Amino acid sequence: METFDIAKLASYRENNRIEAKAAKGGLPRSMWETYSAFANTYGGVILLGVKEREDGTFETVGLTSAEVEHLRQDFWNTVSNRFKVSAVLPIESEVEVLEADDGMVVAIHVPRAPRDERPVHINDNLFEGTYRRRGEGDYRCTRQEISAMLRDQGTETMDSKVLDDLTVADFNADTVRAYRTRFRAARQGSSWTDLDDERFLRAVGAAMVSREDGKLHPTFGGLLMFGNDYDIVRECPHYFLDYQETLDPAIRWTDRVHSGDGMWSGNLFDFFFRVNRKLAESLKTPFKLNGIFRVDDTPMHKAVREALANCLFNADYYGVRGVVVRRTPDKLVFENPGDIRTGVEQMRLGGVSDPRNGLIMKMFSLIDVGERAGTGVPDVFATWANAGLPEPRIEEKFGEADRTILTLMLESDAKSAHNEQIIDNNEQLNGPSEQITDNNEQLNGPSEQITERQRTVLRFVERNPSTTYEDMARAAGVSSATVRRDAEILIGRGLLKRVGSRKAGHWEVRGREES
Repeated sequence: METFDIAKLASYRENNRIEAKAAKGGLPRSMWETYSAFANTYGGVILLGVKEREDGTFETVGLTSAEVEHLRQDFWNTVSNRFKVSAVLPIESEVEVLEADDGMVVAIHVPRAPRDERPVHINDNLFEGTYRRRGEGDYRCTRQEISAMLRDQGTETMDSKVLDDLTVADFNADTVRAYRTRFRAARQGSSWTDLDDERFLRAVGAAMVSREDGKLHPTFGGLLMFGNDYDIVRECPHYFLDYQETLDPAIRWTDRVHSGDGMWSGNLFDFFFRVNRKLAESLKTPFKLNGIFRVDDTPMHKAVREALANCLFNADYYGVRGVVVRRTPDKLVFENPGDIRTGVEQMRLGGVSDPRNGLIMKMFSLIDVGERAGTGVPDVFATWANAGLPEPRIEEKFGEADRTILTLMLESDAKSAHNEQIIDNNEQLNGPSEQITDNNEQLNGPSEQITERQRTVLRFVERNPSTTYEDMARAAGVSSATVRRDAEILIGRGLLKRVGSRKAGHWEVRGREES
């Protein structure tokens, strides 16, 4: 842990990693709230013998050697009392005695507690004595936050729970079939390939024999991977998977996929492959051949797959707000409920794999998705560095809805700033858009043939003049970005026209291409 530098005392301020206590009359009782808060959040240092001035700067209070020794002894005696503090975290070297010109200071370095020790609480009271740090202050944790920490304590990951009220017949048959197809391609020659569905699902960890009735039932990981949304939300009511694409600032979502729309299964397997295809569209693919075949899978594509998989492996599906993946013109954002079990620094460095959902990670790894050695996130950082893009940003937010957020910028800092200016001037740029699209005919060429998919779009728009791009995409079975390109081609050929504004207008089919 980083050593507190007494020579820089004047430059320090109270924040989420540092707390000053005068402690002139002995250990203050509020110190133990801070001890709990640091242990349950990011870790931090408690300074005894230091007070905060009105302007926020620090000054020593002039502790004597005898007072410092008393504070040290009192600290070790109290922290070792399990009725006062639930976990002893600092070691001898992490309690420093430092000398300043006008007094001495005790610096107690409190590390972030390991997950099997959290929640660290005081006064032998779990629900009233558990704290976290926010900014300069400590706050008492809610029951929801405490429950999330308790879920993470076990040696078995939360997705290994056996669900005795369901059977493997409750899995989505199409998802199981699609998974087995990918497994067969990734694991050629595996003896599991010839197993029937029940034995195969047991082999990959999606089902286990219950100790209660001796019968085969889904694991929670299996339900998340292969189940249907309506069964999953019975087990965890806040479960939600959401992909949001905003490529046009004038439209709230240019494309959206979420688990509760009733259009697909809503499980993790299907979400991963639906969203991965859409994220791949945001990445530039240089022209490269392997023999006579074009290679479209770049290191950045692999890194984005890793980021998406990591988000799903580490989500707390019993938490609130669900998984959210956002795509904008200049960045990709991956959010999952739950904090980082290994901490931000260890996640960045890699080498330690401690997924919240080990069975889900195993099932994905069997079809060659995701790293199991804790190298996934460092590989993402390396790929972004090699591409000359801003360093990925990892954020860990605590509160009633713990969140882990990974942001990947798709453009350099200078270009992103330029794009922000363009977005700010959006009204001016969008004004002549109809004139621009009306002139596309010259660019596309009058003899270009339209595709069957574009004919499908025309037929759909003819029946539904007020339709949206999202509706067109569903009708054609493609992404919104693809259907937008189709619409531009149709407009350019004079077959389709937008009348009125984007929000209040409608479409007109102006002619019909010969079939």
